[in-house]
Amino acid sequence: MQTHISETREAGFFAYAAMRDARMRNEAMKSTYSDSERVRAERMRVGLECVYRSKEVHINYRKKFIAVKLSNAIVRDRASVADLERFYALEGISKEITPQAIIYRIPRH
Repeated sequence: MQTHISETREAGFFAYAAMRDARMRNEAMKSTYSDSERVRAERMRVGLECVYRSKEVHINYRKKFIAVKLSNAIVRDRASVADLERFYALEGISKEITPQAIIYRIPRH
């Protein structure tokens, strides 16, 4: 599985405007994905909730991929995480680690 670690900062003063813009874009892009792609993202969210403990889990629909974001995630079961990541690697799903979250990206087909 391809893993990328990036260093980003909080949005600060513009956090509210950035959140509203992200929600609007998410809803607009969600309609461009098929039902099977949305179900796949939801299944992935449920699987990740079983192996991670996190503050929030979000599904974000982007132009080229669907992102499943786990905010402030802590691993519950390392063996199960490794199994899931092996399965995700076969499907071309990548993982990005930031200071705020762990993000899994499902490429668009």
